[in-house]
Order: sequence, then C-alpha cells, then structure tokens
Amino acid sequence: MAAASILCTLGTDAHRGLATSEAANRLLQFGANEILRLRRPGPWSILARQFRSVMILILLVAGAASAATGDYKDALAIAAMVVLNVALGFRQEYRAERALEALERLSVPHARVLRSGSVETVPARELVPGDVVLLEAGNLVPADLRLIEAHILRTNESILTGESQTVEKEVECLSAEEAPLGDRTNMAYLGTTVTYGRGAGIVVHTGKNTELGRISSMIQEVEERPTRLQILLDRLGRKLALAALAVVAIIFSINLLRGEELRVLFLTSISLAVAAVPEGLPTVIVIALALGSQRMLKRHALIRQLTAIETLGAVTVICSDKTGTLTENRMTVTRAFTNGRNVDLRDRKRADPELSLLLACGALSTDVAASSGNQDTHGERWSGDPTEIALVRAAESFGLGKEFLERILPRVDEIPFDARRKRMTTLHRIAVPEAVAALIPLEAASMSAGATHLTISKGAADGLVDRVTSVWSGEGTEPLTEVWGQRIRAANEEMASAGSRVLGVAFRLSNRGPGSSEEMERDLVFLGLVGMLDPPRPEVKGAVETCKSAGIRPIMVTGDHPLTARSVAQELGIGDGETVLTGNEISRLAGEDLARQAFGFAVCARVAPEDKLALVEALQASGHVVAMTGDGVNDAPALAKADVGIAMGRTGTDVARQAADIVLEDDNFATIVAAIEEGRAIYDNIRKFVRYLLTCNSGELWVVLLAPLAGMPLPLTPLQILWMNLVTDGLPALALGLEPAEPDTMRRPPRPPYEALLGVRRGFSILTIGLLLGVTALLGGYRLWSARQPEWQTAIFTVVTLSQLGLALGCRSESASVFRLGLTSNKPLLGAVVATFALQLLLIYVPFCQIAFGTRPLPLFELGICLALSTLAFWGIELEKLMRRMRKLSS
Repeated sequence: MAAASILCTLGTDAHRGLATSEAANRLLQFGANEILRLRRPGPWSILARQFRSVMILILLVAGAASAATGDYKDALAIAAMVVLNVALGFRQEYRAERALEALERLSVPHARVLRSGSVETVPARELVPGDVVLLEAGNLVPADLRLIEAHILRTNESILTGESQTVEKEVECLSAEEAPLGDRTNMAYLGTTVTYGRGAGIVVHTGKNTELGRISSMIQEVEERPTRLQILLDRLGRKLALAALAVVAIIFSINLLRGEELRVLFLTSISLAVAAVPEGLPTVIVIALALGSQRMLKRHALIRQLTAIETLGAVTVICSDKTGTLTENRMTVTRAFTNGRNVDLRDRKRADPELSLLLACGALSTDVAASSGNQDTHGERWSGDPTEIALVRAAESFGLGKEFLERILPRVDEIPFDARRKRMTTLHRIAVPEAVAALIPLEAASMSAGATHLTISKGAADGLVDRVTSVWSGEGTEPLTEVWGQRIRAANEEMASAGSRVLGVAFRLSNRGPGSSEEMERDLVFLGLVGMLDPPRPEVKGAVETCKSAGIRPIMVTGDHPLTARSVAQELGIGDGETVLTGNEISRLAGEDLARQAFGFAVCARVAPEDKLALVEALQASGHVVAMTGDGVNDAPALAKADVGIAMGRTGTDVARQAADIVLEDDNFATIVAAIEEGRAIYDNIRKFVRYLLTCNSGELWVVLLAPLAGMPLPLTPLQILWMNLVTDGLPALALGLEPAEPDTMRRPPRPPYEALLGVRRGFSILTIGLLLGVTALLGGYRLWSARQPEWQTAIFTVVTLSQLGLALGCRSESASVFRLGLTSNKPLLGAVVATFALQLLLIYVPFCQIAFGTRPLPLFELGICLALSTLAFWGIELEKLMRRMRKLSS
C-alpha cells in the first residue's frame, strides 16, 4: 500500500500523529504492545507428569517390594534413582518457558512518537496502530512499522532473517505482494536495530501481531515430544514388567505345588521380580549421558537436555542455518578487481601498489569508528555498518590502518550515501604529501602540480558509471573505453554471481577544497571493485563430508538471498549447485510433497520462521530425525520443534539458546559432527549394558525356573538374588557406559528412527546366553547337591555371579572380539570386574558375610571348577560374535 493510503486507513496525520485521547482509546482496543504468554502448567502439574513413565512406575513398585522384604538399603537406593530421574524431567519442562522469557527481554522500553503534533517519549508498551514513530541510528525498533520517511536508513534484521548484511530502507511500495521478510524494504520490525540514518514509520502491528509476536506464538504452540530413547525405554519397560510377572508367577506356582515354605517362597518371588526388572537401568543411562555431556563440554558443546545427545546419534537430516553456523557471521572482503586483474585476497600475503590504493580509498570512504565498548566475539574493535567495517579490516590486513590513513588524509567534506545515487563520496585533504606519495602510487605529475585534495567515491558499480571518465591502470589513467566498460561489467557480474556484495571505488586528485556535490563527483577515475561476503568457516567443509559418509543429509536453511546461499553451499560441498528451494515455494507445499521436495534440495533460501517450522515438521512426518541449527530469534520455533535443536553460543540470541537442546560454545558446525559421534557411541553403550543387564537377569530366572525341574530345592536365597542384582546393576554396568566409540561409528548409516532397542536377534541372544548361564550354574551345583555337600548352593551362587563378570567383558562390542579390543582399552570395566570378583570371595570366605548371605567356604578345587564353569557364558558370546563376523564376510 502507498504510505498515503495507510495514513488514511489508520486515521493518522503524518505531521501530527495521533491525538493523545485517540491513542488512549486504541490502547484499550488493541491492548499493550508486549508479547503475552499463554497460561503454562504449574509446578505441581509438571511434577505429576514425570510419573507417567513406565520405568518410573516399575521403580516405585520395585522399591515398595524391597521395603516389604525389609531390604531398606535397596529401597532407599531405588528411591534415589526415582528422585534423580524425576528431577531431570522436571527441569526439562521449563525450556520453552525460558525461551519465552528471553523473547520478552527483547521488548523495547521507550519510543519517540508524534502525539497531538508534538514529539513525546512514551513507554513502548503504550504504542498503538496508527502511531507515528521516529527512528534514528542506535534505536531498537519498538513495533512493526510501515516507513513513511527514510533518510539513508539502514537496519539490522539478522534476528529475524539471519542475514548479516544491513538492509537499506525506502518508502516506495513493493512490487511483489508476497515478498519475503528480507525483501520488505519499506518495513521496520520490532526488536531489530537501526544502524544508520534516520526515519519515521507508522505502527501497523503491536504485541502478538508483530513478526516477533508470531514467533513467540509458534514457540508456545510447539508441543514437547518424548525422545526416541524415552519411547524405547517405555516400550522395554512394559515388556519387562509383563515378562517378569509371568515368569515369577510360574516359579511361585511350581514351588508352591512342591511344598516349599510359603514365607520363603514369597520373599524369593519378590526378590526375583526385583531382579528381573533392571531398576538400575535409568540411573546407568543418566550417568552415561551425563558423562557424555561432560566429554562434549570439553569439545565446546553444552548439552542442555541429556537425552538430546543420544537423539543426535540417530539424526538423518541436519537443517543448518547459514549465517554464524556455516559462515563466520561477519562480512569480509575476499576478492578485488583492479588494474584489469581479478585478485583473491585470501591468497594474498602482501598488497601491490594498485591494491593498496584500492583498499586505502575503500577504508577512508567509510563512517566506521573505533568501538567505545569491548571487542565482540570475533575480536572486532570497530562499530558501524558491517559492509564498511569489512573495508576497514581489509585495509588493516595489509598494513593500512584507518587511524594512520585519516591522519595523512583527513576528511574535510562528504556527500552521504543516497539510495537513488547509490554512492557515497568523501573529500580528503592531503596533510602529509610525502607519506601519501610513499604509501599509494599517485601520479607524480599530479602531486608536483600542487594537488591538495583527494576525492573518493564508493558505491554500486552502475552508480559510478555516470561520474567516471577514466580508469586507473597502475601506471596512470586511461580513458574509459567500451573495452574497459565490458571488463568492469564482467568482473562485477562474476563477483555477484558468486554471492558477493560488490562495491566500486573511484577517486580524483584536485587542488580545490570543498565545493558543490556536482563539482566533487566530476571526472572521477575508476579504481576497482571489491567483493565481500560472509565467508564459510574453514573447518565446516570437512565436517560436511563426515556427515555424508555417516549417512546424514545436510540442508542449508537460511533467510539469505538464493544466489548467496547457493554459492556458500557449493563451496562447502552442500549440494552441487542445484536449484534452490525458496520460502515462497515451501509455503505453497505441504505434507509429503514438502518433505519429498525438501529432502531433494540441499539449499532452502529466503525462508521465514514459519517456513523453517513447516520444513522440520514435514521431515519428521516422513520419518526423519531432524537436527536444526540456528542463532536468531527467527530460528527459535524450529529449534524447539526439531528432535535436536542446536543453538550458537557466541553469536546466538538468548531466545535461540533457551529453545535449543544443545548450545555450541564455539559456534562450530564441526562440533555437531563430534556430538553425533558421541551420541552414536552412547546409544551403542546403552544397548550394550541393556543387553548385559537382561542377559544376567535372564540367567538368574533360568536358574530358579529349572532347579525344581531337576528336583532341586530353591537354589538361591532372597539376599543372594538381591546381591547378584546389585552386582549386575553396579560397577560393571556403569563401566560399560564408558566403552570408547567403535572404529566404524561414523562410517555407518544412522539407525532406523524407531528401531527397537534390542530387537528379535538380540532378544534371542539374551534368552539363549541366559539359558547357558543358568544351565552351567545348575550343573556346578547339582553335582554337589546330589552328593549331599552343604556348599552346593554357594557353588551355584558363585558361578552365576562370576558368569556375569564374564558377560560384562563379552558385551563390550556387538561384533569385535574382546581380544581384539584389548582388555586395557576400557580400564574402568577391568577394574570393576576385579573389584567385584574380590567382593564375591569375601562373601564366600569371611565368616560375618557367610552368616549374612548363607554361604559356605568352597574348597580351592571346587572354586576352580566354579571359575571354569563361569567362563562358558563368555565363550558363548564370543562364539556368537565369531559366527556373525563369518556371516558378514560371506555376504
């Protein structure tokens, strides 16, 4: 709409603003200009939700059973596990709440508005549609505004669009009705920053109706989903609970019919029920994840939600923001064209005379100033427009400091940048002719002819053409011929097609001081072009290759221009220059069509926050596990929705960090790859010790189930069962969680998203190896029982316990032999095995322990037999792995 039409629609006068009384009425009608939060569940409601987990319920039953048998130590240990798990879940519920609080901190406290013909400073929350707001450099925009005045006005909209370049604003109508947010040059948005110039705008949206408010609503609407690990553990918990109840019921019935004492049988059944369910599993998993997060912290990844690191190991797609994630988030001069030559500044160690002149003139013709505050995260000490800062840093990198240049060539006049002229011109007095002549190769004839001033003009190449009459060729000037014009246009198009922002620089020597703008910009000499972009991080290309080898699809999702996005993606190896999917195209697609299209594209550009959210939802609906990276407010809804949200710690906003699961403290995409490897290793270890725990518990159940069939009495006492359960869930299980990543961890595809934690093959292995353990233990005790030796029960107890130590060693890998891994590659596990073996000997040979656990000392010969029998389960696992390797080789 034209500005005049908007003024008419909103009943506003551009020169007087709203009447104070009308503003008060509209405040009642539209409400305060602030982002309101929906009603959130209270602490007690959040706490109650934590007890819906099947594993938590099983733990509570196991704790009650332990207390009923008088085993208060075990009951207290289980209670501690419950508290730990509930506390972690309770903490995670506040993530979205903190993200919204961070959004509120972006609100602007005050604004300058026209009310009843005078300029007033009012609280920003009192702004209403129709207010005329005045803007100047340094202001935060207090609402969504349609601009009606723009005097060299530029804003930084990176929190909404992700683009590092400032946006030049104008008041003219847009030609496109559905222009992406980054192309709406006649709008200014709440929370963005005015970096240059001044202007005025009419408030068109306030509070929840602003772009920032819509993002807030999207964050609130994102539902928290359980992680895949939580889903798998819940499923496993249900199956284990049913299986344990069935087996214990069978054992209870058989032994009751055989005439066993009811009290002992009841205690044994409860002990078996506790033993059948690995109540230490949630705690072992939490400890494994916590240790993994500590390792990741050393590699600059802060894990805000423990289960996220395991989920990251299952990621199939990484939707990565460009600015600040794949790139350095600062404009940098990378290329130049001068004296008819294209120059790559990244390959240059020294500047030749022509390049020195180009860079010096570029740095002088800027309004950059030394920052009064601390350096930013990049060590930047300049403040101003990012494009101009890039020019100053480029000159500095070749020894042409801005302070020194301004000392020998102080500015005496200027013509500010104008969007219509597309250029800025400055006039400098030659204060130190000798230094200038030594520094930059100005024509000696001109210097000796009494040149006292240097005019510099910079801007779009087409904006300089009308004022340029000659070209600098290194040795002097040449007329601007058609040939030179074609060379300049070709260089300009080449840089622009590579995604660079291109500026032309021209100059003129004269012996006249300040004058009219027409005089200052007459007969300029074209000096060259500079191309600048936000350069890719050097380590990202290797990280992208690792992702591909691990079966992970990287997709760049950015608010930047498609040409720039495609150029950066090609340089990093994300895609091969194929067509870019735009935000407008995403908004027209839905469901399976969107997921199919998105997965086929490597680059999505000019995307709005709702486009990112729709993209993540479509990929998830297609069965993908999605990681989303970002740093701006515009990324927050998608970060919250993704299976794993990854925010930048150094350049990211508070909103993005609070909505994410993982924060990269070094803003390094390569750190994500390290986290993926860690996540895969942790999941492997979780599966290893789940298999270990269930195999051990299966062996104990087989012993008690098969003994009556062999005519034997109950082979184990309740306390012995609880001791073995403690041994299984204790040090060996924890040490398995420290197993290093296997060599092929990042050379295999991601696991299927909803793959069972164990599956049929592993379930069969658990039952068969458990059966082998149970039969072996009964054989060891049956010989002594049939000979009426009193230590028969101790022999069974010993074989079962020591077999579990062998199983811990055998479960270190799914396929590799322990002897190939080396016994010392997991020293904590080796130490746990030795310590547990020593404790078992104490239970057998120390009189006090014999009384407590009902054991009898074993003769050394019998102990040796027990040791030999206890290795059979270990050899069973090793044989199983050997057969698997042979099948793999044959296939």
